[in-house]
Amino acid sequence: MRIINTDQLKSVLANLPDNPRIIASGNFATPNTLLKAADENISEFRLHMLNAQNGIPDREGITYETAFVGHGMRRHPRLQYIPSRLSLLPVVIRDYARPDAVFIHTSERRHDTVSLGTEVNILPAAIETARAHGGVVIAQANKQMPYTYGDAQIYESEIDYLVEVDEPLLEKPETTFASESLEIGQRIAALIEDHSTLQLGIGAIPDSVLSSLKDRTGLRIWTEMFSDGVFDLFKMGVLDPDILLTASFVFGSQELYQWLNLNRRVQMLRTERTNNPTNIAKQAKMQSINAALQIDLFDQANASHVRGQIYSGFGGSTDFIVGSLHSRGGRSFMALPSWHPKAQVSTIVPRLTENTTSFQHSFVVTEQGAAACFGRTQSEQALNLITHAVHPNAREELVAKASEFGLL
Repeated sequence: MRIINTDQLKSVLANLPDNPRIIASGNFATPNTLLKAADENISEFRLHMLNAQNGIPDREGITYETAFVGHGMRRHPRLQYIPSRLSLLPVVIRDYARPDAVFIHTSERRHDTVSLGTEVNILPAAIETARAHGGVVIAQANKQMPYTYGDAQIYESEIDYLVEVDEPLLEKPETTFASESLEIGQRIAALIEDHSTLQLGIGAIPDSVLSSLKDRTGLRIWTEMFSDGVFDLFKMGVLDPDILLTASFVFGSQELYQWLNLNRRVQMLRTERTNNPTNIAKQAKMQSINAALQIDLFDQANASHVRGQIYSGFGGSTDFIVGSLHSRGGRSFMALPSWHPKAQVSTIVPRLTENTTSFQHSFVVTEQGAAACFGRTQSEQALNLITHAVHPNAREELVAKASEFGLL
């Protein structure tokens, strides 16, 4: 590993092949210094990031590439979406989307290692693929990035160049809870038992579930990501003290990042470990909690497309739905408000016209109630959805459609 400054970085970038593919830390771990240098010194390149946030380089010559679309790439004309479960994205990178360069955002050096800190995810697979196929690995080592353990630890020998920086980490805004989100969170929390293992997606509904679990004991965390809601459960003593918290990426407040630093209670694993349905199925009473945009009467969920355009992606929800249903005592919750206030339409529809992201959940939960779906017949699924989850304004239409489909 060679320590360089930003001027020396320019010559490193000049030696990359034409139109290189750059895989960079995503979510809230954007390597801003490295991306700024790429923007200024590489005329054309492909930028692959997961859940990229606002502020990434954007100009002609830069093509975006991702399997999970964040704010920084959403509805972008130069976006190339790669449909993939997150657990399988390392395979895609290894065989189909090999990087010419990997930009990682790490902690300061500690002994002969750095840590990927808050964002592990697909990065170990990207580093291995780059090293196996002649790519370069460049780290920006940040004084403010927490040092985390597990697969986050990267040896200096795995890095080609390191640039030292001191820049604040992006923090997650405090969640604002709508009344529907709080109601949904309470309904899901009421179905979660002591000593369950939790996976929670991103958004107000998963956060509202956590805020309603204050009276539980012995809860465990095996999840793709977590934020301050899980940290709050830790502070309240709700989590099992003998079991490590497992995640692949984290974002939240400065207080959360400080707690993560050198904290051996948290293990950060690569995505093909956290999201492997076999590993998920081994967890005690695995409870998978995710949000959808639409559900239909056949319990098919759209959590990825709006008006035919990609909005997000599969992410990890499909991995955790399958894994949780194979866990002894495990269940999959798919949550959404029953009514879209801007469009004035039901979010539970007769049949999906958008792409199907997932299907067969244990419960579909809205502020109206929890509809049991798994193990029921098609007719029972439809009846439970209409009776327990559908907004009153849409029930009459959905009863008619269910009858038309032969479900009732």
